Amino acid sequence: MSSVSPFRSPAQKAEERTAKRDAVLRAAVRMFNERGFHATSLDDVAASLGISKRTIYHYLANKDQVLLECVTLGLEQLIEAATAARQEAGDGRYRLIRFLHRYARITMDDFGRCIIRTGEEILSPESRPRFRALKREIDMALRGLIEEAVADGSIAPVDSRMAAFALAGALNWPARWHDPKGSLSAETIAVMLVDILTKGLDPRA
Repeated sequence: MSSVSPFRSPAQKAEERTAKRDAVLRAAVRMFNERGFHATSLDDVAASLGISKRTIYHYLANKDQVLLECVTLGLEQLIEAATAARQEAGDGRYRLIRFLHRYARITMDDFGRCIIRTGEEILSPESRPRFRALKREIDMALRGLIEEAVADGSIAPVDSRMAAFALAGALNWPARWHDPKGSLSAETIAVMLVDILTKGLDPRA
């Protein structure tokens, strides 16, 4: 006669650990965004989850690692969005716009917002190289999408470096002023901003 084991399998334990770690990061990133990194303690994060600070140390070493993990999650979402956009059918302009829409939405969500609200000086010297490397990867992906659109003639010839700075700079700002409870959704804001910004990239007659 078979019976169900009352003990969790290694896979179940790993899944539970991941879920708990993700819950810590989600609670932390929301506090970092609302209060600021320095005004948030791990005691605050633990209290919001009904656990002890010691429990957090089972999943993350210290507050700096918590912050690094939060911004890394946001940066990886942006990298994945760029990769997905480059795989879509359509001309370069279409793929660029698809990425910009996703970029804007991600930076108005919790982990993406944390990237914009966190200066690299807040991170420890040990964490900054990873932060910079991921940001550089996103910048190069955006430049690549711009260059592909220029090459196929779907946007006007532009300096890809300056265009990437302008587009990213404009789309980063909603992370500071967008209110999730406001009248405009993140999706609506993303579409409106990208439409305004990309009109300047229209091919010249």
